Amino acid sequence: MRKLSIAFLALVALGTVLWLVPLQAAIRPPKLEYQRLVLPNGMVVVLHQDKSTPIVHVELWYHVGSKNEKPGRTGFAHFFEHMMFKGSKNVEPEQHTSIIASVGGQANAYTNEDTTVFWQSIPAQYLPLALWMEADRMASLRVEEKMFVAEREVVKEERRMRIENPPFGLLNELISFHAFDLHPYKHPVIGSMNDLNAATIDDVRDFYNTYYVPDNATLLIAGDFETANVVSLVNQYFARIPKSAKPVPRDIPKEPVHTKERRINLEQPWPLPAVVIAYQAPYNGHPDSYPMFVMSKTLSDGQTSRIYRKLVYDTGLALTAFGSSSFLEDPGIFYAVALVNPGKSPDEVEKALIAEFDRLKAEGITERELQRAKNQFSRDYILSRLSIKEKTSQMGHAEVIQKDMASADGEFDTFLKVSTADVKRAAQQYFVPERRMVMRIMPKSSGASGAAGAAMEVVK
Repeated sequence: MRKLSIAFLALVALGTVLWLVPLQAAIRPPKLEYQRLVLPNGMVVVLHQDKSTPIVHVELWYHVGSKNEKPGRTGFAHFFEHMMFKGSKNVEPEQHTSIIASVGGQANAYTNEDTTVFWQSIPAQYLPLALWMEADRMASLRVEEKMFVAEREVVKEERRMRIENPPFGLLNELISFHAFDLHPYKHPVIGSMNDLNAATIDDVRDFYNTYYVPDNATLLIAGDFETANVVSLVNQYFARIPKSAKPVPRDIPKEPVHTKERRINLEQPWPLPAVVIAYQAPYNGHPDSYPMFVMSKTLSDGQTSRIYRKLVYDTGLALTAFGSSSFLEDPGIFYAVALVNPGKSPDEVEKALIAEFDRLKAEGITERELQRAKNQFSRDYILSRLSIKEKTSQMGHAEVIQKDMASADGEFDTFLKVSTADVKRAAQQYFVPERRMVMRIMPKSSGASGAAGAAMEVVK
């Protein structure tokens, strides 16, 4: 029999402890100690010293995501995530990751609706190297026609592989496209094929000059370092990069509060019908986002959730059922999805899904359900403090998305104060018919694959 690792046993023990400990005596994560600096060019720097291992983790957050893109130019933030590895004045294409790997480190990046983040974990003695390379590509990225055309094909293939080819791969794209009227959250992070094909090298250079500037960036460093030395390095490499010539644009259309239920009927070449119920939801960090997070755990997260038990186990109406809550920098959506079982009707599934939302409004959740959600949150929060990478991400989220570094610690207490009354009140406020979208996606043998082109009938 394979021996269980000490780390695994520790995680099991921690989960057991969190389940048994009363909420009033919940284990609190260690407080994050940090220093926050602002360079003359506007770049924010956050430092967290952790000498438990001779490792340093560096993250550079650019406050630009798909929501900053204009109609007809979607996918630029994600595309630029790729372009940032295509060479700068002193680093050759693809050399950034290979240099980091050659010294025993790791490097990668990701893009979402609100941010683009570049990260590397390295042995502590190579921190100057990582900072120099990040500053070099911020100040002198190569945006060449040949590289641009080649990387555009890579992104298009990524879209085919992740979105267009898998069954139900377009589901999230379809939901967002129809749930929002004005806000650019309606557009996919990866962009559309038409917009990728229409992109020009001048568009890309303009995007770089607008958003990849120090006054739109936050540098986070956590690990084994001497603070005075790191401050000197940051000033040496980043402080001399000029800030943008004009303010970074933040003219993002606001989504109005919906005042009438919308019903969307689509067709897609999928094997089973899908039914979606979606409601408008508050932004990340809004006081109501915490009780709504509890709702998502209780209502639609996993096979023990109310929706899964009701639609899959109890009634057999759905092959599977799940939900998601997009708590983003701006107000988002809270939705549940069910794939209709053969022999069952979408009408039955729609009624059953709405009934679970209405039950939450009428009855709220039990104290046991509340404790379970808080225990899961506490476990995840505490475990996320075990690595410098997770701690760095928490600090980045607090600084860039919530615009309050104190929330990296304070959010834990805010969450534990959520009551069953808070959950019921939020459900009654947000899960109302006028804020609801009901979407049915029916199978067909062939058809359009784009979100906009897939609509058979739209009734608002």
